[in-house]
Amino acid sequence: MINGIRFKVCGLTSVADAQFAADCGADYLGFIFHPQSPRFVSLDAFRAMAPSLPSTKKVAVTVSPTNEELTRLMDAGFDFVQLHFPNETPFFEVVAWLDVVSSHKLWLAPRVKPGRELDPAFVPLAETFLLDTYHPTAVGGTGQTGDWAAFSYLRRKYTRVTWVLAGGLNPDNVGAALAQSGAQVVDVNSGVESAPGVKDHAKLRSFVAALQATTLGSP
Repeated sequence: MINGIRFKVCGLTSVADAQFAADCGADYLGFIFHPQSPRFVSLDAFRAMAPSLPSTKKVAVTVSPTNEELTRLMDAGFDFVQLHFPNETPFFEVVAWLDVVSSHKLWLAPRVKPGRELDPAFVPLAETFLLDTYHPTAVGGTGQTGDWAAFSYLRRKYTRVTWVLAGGLNPDNVGAALAQSGAQVVDVNSGVESAPGVKDHAKLRSFVAALQATTLGSP
């Protein structure tokens, strides 16, 4: 935690970057198991890294998985699962994921189209929601910023939920993002990279410095 703000470094692909993120104060380390992502790591690759990884809490990132896939992720020792899915997904399909992952370990990340609002039926199903920038063909890591005012609205409407802000955050804009969104948990990925899946340590240090300089507001 930096200056009262928790942050997750996502899209990690190496032990060295994971250790540096932890040394910088990251609260969560994110590993992406979506094969279409340029930051994809296989479960076998993660298991090979796992003994050398820091003890920082780890988040498995996946997209509309089967329950069998979720079971394999949980068996690999993850603390949380960040689960991306279309906002139009039938309610019963989302509920079925709770057979494998308890609500306090589940980070739901519905893909909400511009002009639409998060389906409120999903809100009681998880203690944490991640709001990323909508993209018609990608589920994250695009470097595009999102609607910070919409995030603020949801955070104030559903106060029992922990809200994680993602989407195009970097050292130059995270201060403005926090001021406009009121987020207290942020997710950074492409904004601290030199190439997809390769973290730029200087950029990550600058990101932390921006968090240290931030004064939390309540928009």
